[in-house]
Amino acid sequence: MIRIELDEPTLARTRIAISPLGEIVCGLFLLQRHPQVPWPYREWAVRAREVLRTVPATEPVRIYLEMLPTYPDFLNPVPLSPAPTVTDQLDHLRATPAEIVAAEMARHFPGGEVPGLLRPFLDDREGALHRLADGLAAYWDAAVAPYWPAMRSALDEEVLLRARALAADGPDALLARLHERIRWEPPVLTLVKPMEYAYEAFGKRLLLVPLIFSRGALSCSTDHPDVMMVTYQSRGAAVLAERAAPGAPDTTDRLAVLVGRGRAAVLRALVTPATTTALATTLGLAPSTVSEHLAALLTAGVVHRRRAGRRVLYGLEPAGVALVSLIGGDSAGAESGS
Repeated sequence: MIRIELDEPTLARTRIAISPLGEIVCGLFLLQRHPQVPWPYREWAVRAREVLRTVPATEPVRIYLEMLPTYPDFLNPVPLSPAPTVTDQLDHLRATPAEIVAAEMARHFPGGEVPGLLRPFLDDREGALHRLADGLAAYWDAAVAPYWPAMRSALDEEVLLRARALAADGPDALLARLHERIRWEPPVLTLVKPMEYAYEAFGKRLLLVPLIFSRGALSCSTDHPDVMMVTYQSRGAAVLAERAAPGAPDTTDRLAVLVGRGRAAVLRALVTPATTTALATTLGLAPSTVSEHLAALLTAGVVHRRRAGRRVLYGLEPAGVALVSLIGGDSAGAESGS
């Protein structure tokens, strides 16, 4: 668990922002964590790995593929505005002052044993930052930019939805409904993760950053003196599967032809059992729409419904597994071990 204690001034200054650079970094971590990247990220992952393999200018971004469990925040800085461009954020990265690099390195590696892959940022800070930013720009152009219009549209909708909730109901209600693995028990915000950390955010600003590439992963950035940044899964990740990048081959989705696009998406997502809320978040669909699809799939006998404590989880029956694996083919994009 990551437990973050928030005081009232920090809670009152809750804000929401997007982060193109955060999407790059989170997408690279997704590639690192999953040799077989699950749906709806598979098509993008094939393209991204080909870019990393064939575009020499992207070589510096491999630092994120070898990253330690925790890393200095200057490598993925807090966005300075609600909707920065990737150029804005890369310029910010290039301009990181020497004192910030040194302070964050000392905080993360108190014994002074900085890993070799991070040493250049101390020995040749300006050169290392420029090389990294140039590599990130090359990777963005080839692997993310073709998908960005659809991603940005989904993120704008997510931010608008959360901003309305914040304005109408306040930060307490917003945090209580943010994500199924984020718990808000005032004054502690808990990120349910297989690690143990505790932080205090007093007199700061809480910044919530939705990420398309999160795939349910949660993170917090704690190095900034004035901001506690928490990232979470944005609605709308399904746009990566629904909108092929320019030049991508056109493929026929046999499962969608058979059961419909929405129900095909729900079936593929249920390779990992999930709640209605989690499905709606992952697929970028309204909960009522997901419930309608689930009702039809339950009636057809391809999905089951199980109670786990106070949650209701849906999963695939053997017939559903057969549909996804045999008819869905490669477009299913999810493995049971993911």
